[in-house]
Amino acid sequence: MGKGGWATTEVYSIQPTEKSKRQPTLTPPFTIGTLRKAIPQHCFKRSLVTSSAYLTANLAAVAALYIYSTTIDGLPVWARLILWPAYWFCQGAVCTGVWVIAHECGHQAFSESQAVNDTVGLVLHSCLLVPYYSWKHSHRRHHSNTGNCSKDEVFVPDLMPADHEEMSIRDLGPVRLLELLFVLTLGWPMYLFMNSSGRQYEGWANHFSPYSPIYSPRERKEILISDLALGLAAAGLCWLGSTYGWLWLVKVYVVPYLWVNAWLVCITLLQHTHPALPHYSDTEWDWLRGALSTVDRSYGPLDIVFHHIADTHVAHHLFSTMPHYHAQEATRALIPVLGKYYMRDERNVLRALWEDRQACRWVSPDKDTPSSGVMWFRSFKNFSKSE
Repeated sequence: MGKGGWATTEVYSIQPTEKSKRQPTLTPPFTIGTLRKAIPQHCFKRSLVTSSAYLTANLAAVAALYIYSTTIDGLPVWARLILWPAYWFCQGAVCTGVWVIAHECGHQAFSESQAVNDTVGLVLHSCLLVPYYSWKHSHRRHHSNTGNCSKDEVFVPDLMPADHEEMSIRDLGPVRLLELLFVLTLGWPMYLFMNSSGRQYEGWANHFSPYSPIYSPRERKEILISDLALGLAAAGLCWLGSTYGWLWLVKVYVVPYLWVNAWLVCITLLQHTHPALPHYSDTEWDWLRGALSTVDRSYGPLDIVFHHIADTHVAHHLFSTMPHYHAQEATRALIPVLGKYYMRDERNVLRALWEDRQACRWVSPDKDTPSSGVMWFRSFKNFSKSE
């Protein structure tokens, strides 16, 4: 058994440039049908009752934390300096769990009913200022094109030739720290407004315009619905701020909201940006190898709060309509079949963020196969050691 109770066959260690630690890129000796048969069939069952129970527990925790926050300002200053940050962290984590349930709605994993899924997802995501349908459609395309250097939708790396070498100010530690802080605070809104880190489109790609090149004409009506729901949510927040005070709104909602954004970006970034994972050219790419180009990692006790979105992400990319409460069992069943195609990173999250921000600056083929359609993460620091 590996760390965290997983029976792993390949665990990424601390040498990101060792080719022996890379995920295999040959066509796997299994099919998606083989993988599905390896998983107990009840894992694919979507239960409205079970999903609603998880959501109810999440919302009860949100309410309990809010009630707790109403007692803080009556305490001494030293206590407030401790308890407000504690509230912000905990509420941000719990609301990230709400975000994950809304994400499951977008995958139709909350229940068997699409109407229920979309209604619940629209309400939850709008309350977190996420354009539900807009994200649902772009995220579906991410799942359809994972690891494709020209068609993936999020955290698409720069593609460089095999002999590319570049040293810049970004290799300095302080600059890397500033970059990480920028990504964790502004990365999500920049993705929504400017498609930052997404694939290249002709014209202005964003998640709010029905005529954005991200969307097809048949999706435009739903983009408008998302915009309307966001407008209602924003109006509600403005009413709360004007009624109870803007400082109250910042302390109770805005700061936890920023934590949600940071967790969202952190989780997504680390799932797909990893030295051992390949990216593929459009001609080399296929869906199964692309879906496998992700890595599981644990966030410790937060795995429960985050509904295991990070430590079962490989299974999620293979079977995205599977509800989160079956994903651990499914992952355990998949690991023996996946073999070396299964990747799990045992580094802690802060270390992975710091190291991979340096190690994963761009992707390129290996020097000995410059025309290959298989690309690997590079940086100036690890370039010479990767060959």
